[in-house]
Amino acid sequence: MILYHGSNVEIVEIDLQKSRPNKDFGRGFYLSADHDQALRMAQFKTKIEGGSPFVTEYEFDDTLLTNGDLKVKTFDAYTEEWAQFIFLNRNNREADQQHDFDIIYGPIANDYVGVQMAKYEEGDITLAELLENLKYMKGITFQYFFGTESAISKLRKL
Repeated sequence: MILYHGSNVEIVEIDLQKSRPNKDFGRGFYLSADHDQALRMAQFKTKIEGGSPFVTEYEFDDTLLTNGDLKVKTFDAYTEEWAQFIFLNRNNREADQQHDFDIIYGPIANDYVGVQMAKYEEGDITLAELLENLKYMKGITFQYFFGTESAISKLRKL
């Protein structure tokens, strides 16, 4: 499969140390199977940080998600487990990851989702209401998280 990473610079070599903490699935390298989504991310990063939009393409053997030696976690939808996992990672105050997965696949907590999550964190809605609000959201977008050197080694830049 082909995966895309959108940034404001060309990615010459993946360096997990440059990854930001407190992201959806923790500190790691994020990709999308949707080129347009990666391009939108690149454009967004460019507006915030300057530079030029750049989408880097990688080839990945997706059979490794089910029959390799990598530890993989999959969230197929917005679920209670997904929401709790996102909260854990976004609110992590420790230097270390809050999990030991090599690769995680699941929905992106975009701006709309972020608003709903903030309402939950502020106590304005319950977890059940959060999930109900997300249940019928259109345009759900998924992301791939590569969080270890072992996982990164399986990506081949095109």
